[in-house]
Amino acid sequence: MPIELKMPALSPTMEEGTLAKWLVKEGDAVRSGDILAEIETDKATMEFEAVDEGTVYRILIAEGTDGVKVGAVIALIAGEGEDLGAGAPAPSPSPAPAGEEPASEARQGEGSATPTPDPAAKGYGVTPTRDEEKVSASPSQSPEGERARPSAEAGEGRIKASPLARRLAEAKGIDLTLLQGSGPGGRIVKADVDGAEGKAGLPPAQPDLTEAAEPAATSVRPEPVEGLPSPSAPKPAFTTDIPHEAVKLSNMRKTIARRLTEAKSTIPHIYLTVDIRLDALLKLRSELNAALEARGVKLSVNDLLIKALGVALRQVPECNVSFTPDSLIRYARADISVAVSIPNGLITPIVVGVESKGVAAIAEEMKGLAARAKDGKLSPHEYQGGTASLSNMGMFGIKQFEAVINPPQGMIMAIGAGEKRPYVIDDALGVATVMSATGSFDHRAIDGTDGARLMQAFKALVEAPLGLVA
Repeated sequence: MPIELKMPALSPTMEEGTLAKWLVKEGDAVRSGDILAEIETDKATMEFEAVDEGTVYRILIAEGTDGVKVGAVIALIAGEGEDLGAGAPAPSPSPAPAGEEPASEARQGEGSATPTPDPAAKGYGVTPTRDEEKVSASPSQSPEGERARPSAEAGEGRIKASPLARRLAEAKGIDLTLLQGSGPGGRIVKADVDGAEGKAGLPPAQPDLTEAAEPAATSVRPEPVEGLPSPSAPKPAFTTDIPHEAVKLSNMRKTIARRLTEAKSTIPHIYLTVDIRLDALLKLRSELNAALEARGVKLSVNDLLIKALGVALRQVPECNVSFTPDSLIRYARADISVAVSIPNGLITPIVVGVESKGVAAIAEEMKGLAARAKDGKLSPHEYQGGTASLSNMGMFGIKQFEAVINPPQGMIMAIGAGEKRPYVIDDALGVATVMSATGSFDHRAIDGTDGARLMQAFKALVEAPLGLVA
């Protein structure tokens, strides 16, 4: 019987998405790996990939439709040799886009009934487009709100997995029987394999600012204050007499807004600032770039600061942590998330194991990560995780700022511009190149004295930078 193609939950908190574009039409034959549609989520625009062969029998949701609920049937796929003649039963009802009647009802009266798909429908996978690869939904956040079935089902004698997931698992040496799929019907998809790689003995991967995962701490609903509207009261629609243009928020922008609001509402931030003399670092950078020129490597100040933060976190492990309601997670290595501005918002690609990498390797890796971030080609493992973050706005001439922590990480380092300032050198007033660095710390997990020790270690490494290349 025909397969119901449903709007998938592509992130843990996704409730609806936009069917941006159909790449097939009714009657088209599709094979495993063919791209059927592009779906915009709260994270990115992703391609919807066919897993099995068949024919597109009916498209139920038109492209460009906003607010398509997770679990809504968006199309019907007929298997090989299926009879698609008239008289087949209609598809099972599914959630419709907000504010619209179900597409199946809209098509009534077209002269032909729609067939009922097999309840144990074959799954379809999702692969990332140029915007970003997907973050898979956890089993408990499947469209029906139920835990996904194990991938290897009793009696079937085979593992339910997309061909792409099988190839990746084979290449990475991952046993598919140990995974639980997040795709339709418990099917293992690419993100499940990506998420399984390197899990042993390590804490679970943590989200970046643009990821839709929830912070570890639960938010506290404020009590109503007399004379003020209740926090749960509906807000009046925005009105203004000033000439303006209303620009619809992208899903990424909505997610950034929600995540930052949650971070500031649930995490008690403490801010610590130090002034750091940069002259020795700038001199070392110039010498290293001259030596590395033949290899085509060029270090930025930011590359050296990433290294300095990684080493400082290993020197002060009390700051390389995450807070959870039941425990304090202490990380065994320093994975630094680096804030990169992209056209749709912000993403934080990760340099893994910074403390054990040379500065040239960090520079080359960061160059590739930044380029892929701006092209929307980062893989999930390249932006999911991280133990601490670094955000540099010095290139814009910003002297000092306080960054918002990227939960569930415990700290973020905000870097200001290096500038000529009066500075006491050897008990005499002189002029030096100085920058201000501000650490934001989760005060639930990190005491002020430990934060101060980290800032002290970071300052010492930057001002005596030979320790970064030792």
